[in-house]
Order: sequence, then C-alpha cells, then structure tokens
Amino acid sequence: MKRVRLIIEGRVQGVGFRYFVQDNARRYQINGYVKNMPGGNVEVDAEGEPEMLDNFLEKCRMGPPQAVVSSFKIFDVPVYGYTRFRIRHCEDF
Repeated sequence: MKRVRLIIEGRVQGVGFRYFVQDNARRYQINGYVKNMPGGNVEVDAEGEPEMLDNFLEKCRMGPPQAVVSSFKIFDVPVYGYTRFRIRHCEDF
C-alpha cells in the first residue's frame, strides 16, 4: 500500500476534474479524496496498491479533455487507511 498527495495546477476547476478523478479512483481501486482548493488548484489524496496508484496518477496527470494541467506535484505521505474515495469540498476538514 502506498499513499501520495497531489497538487494539480492549471485549468482544473470547472472542467469536471474532480469527477474524472473519482471515476478513475474507482477504476483503479484507489481510496482517499479529491477537492478544489482556493486559488484554482485541485488537491488529491490517494492510496492504493503501487501499480494501481501509478496507473491512477497517469490519468490524473492528463485530466479530462477540457482540463489543462500546467503543474503536477506529488508528495509521498504515510499510509492513512482510507476505506473509500470521495469528493470533498473546501470547507470539509
């Protein structure tokens, strides 16, 4: 099991990016969350089996057709133990 946190910059809000990420998380059996950040970025916190996580990250790096990813930062973080993947809102803690 591996966990990463992503900060994705570019035209990534208002283009269905969170739903795209959620669909791919289900496809690759990834748990965690995705949320829009103030300032226009998207944050993804994801954990899963390393090979599945790598496939998921490649999809996130591309984004949906309307998105333009200009920066894709990956941070390794300790495994948390998420049991599902969800879309969070900025006000969620």
